[in-house]
Amino acid sequence: MQFLAYILIYPFLWLISILPFRLLYLFSDGIYVLIYHIIGYRKKTVNENLHLVFPNKSEKEIKRITKKFYHHLCDMVVESIKSMTISENEMRKRFVYKNVNQILELEKENKSIVLMCGHYASWEWIFILQKYINHKGYAIYKRLANKHFDALVKRIRAKYNSYLITTKETIPVLVRAKSKGELTINGFASDQSPKHNKAFHWKEFMNIKVPVHTGAELLAKRLDMAVVFLKVKKLKRGYYEATLETITKTPRDYENYDITDIFLKLLEQQIYEAPEYYLWTHKRWKHRDKVPEKFK
Repeated sequence: MQFLAYILIYPFLWLISILPFRLLYLFSDGIYVLIYHIIGYRKKTVNENLHLVFPNKSEKEIKRITKKFYHHLCDMVVESIKSMTISENEMRKRFVYKNVNQILELEKENKSIVLMCGHYASWEWIFILQKYINHKGYAIYKRLANKHFDALVKRIRAKYNSYLITTKETIPVLVRAKSKGELTINGFASDQSPKHNKAFHWKEFMNIKVPVHTGAELLAKRLDMAVVFLKVKKLKRGYYEATLETITKTPRDYENYDITDIFLKLLEQQIYEAPEYYLWTHKRWKHRDKVPEKFK
């Protein structure tokens, strides 16, 4: 059944991916009408999240952010499909890194890197970074249920010298790379919600206390990696600008979870600047009423 689903859906995705951008975004507009106006995909969750973190905004402002968010979400869907066939030159033009020298300086210092980012603006095209640097790229991800689509996503990333590894694979793979003297850059989307009963750290995020993933910081300390924050800005439809900010080259000098807290603050600033580009469909604040006594 998985293979049947793959061979039925893949040709449709490929046809979408070869559309010129003008038609691609017309298709995105159609998806917007479907998921926002007809299906109402997770509108309740989005509305609750926005009211929760922006209690002082008017209903008119919330609705404006909501509509812009759904337009952007649909653009993200078609842009991820476009990744199947987009050329390297086209992606370089549409996803620009302002200061790749941050990574090149760390390379000179023989430092591997933990790259921390949030689900903001675009995380589908960040892999073009690998065309500018010499670090081997890994991204930590959750394996797709359909093994054929999972293999497809891995092939797309591999075009840009990036490799997807699961959480369980992360430590063995990176320990082995370090033992071989390989420099790696390892991407973590660190703003998702861990299980509340397994969280080691709780922190205010957008003024609401939540459990926080700390794996990126712990890995950086264990393997003595530099920590870099990736800030992405959407310039206009289909065009992004990324800035790299080194949080620290010496993670072991920080108290536990301080680096994670710095990341959260940087991400908050990014969201406040243009909230419509954050992934509001995630139930990021679902555990806010389950804060353990010792974290209150």
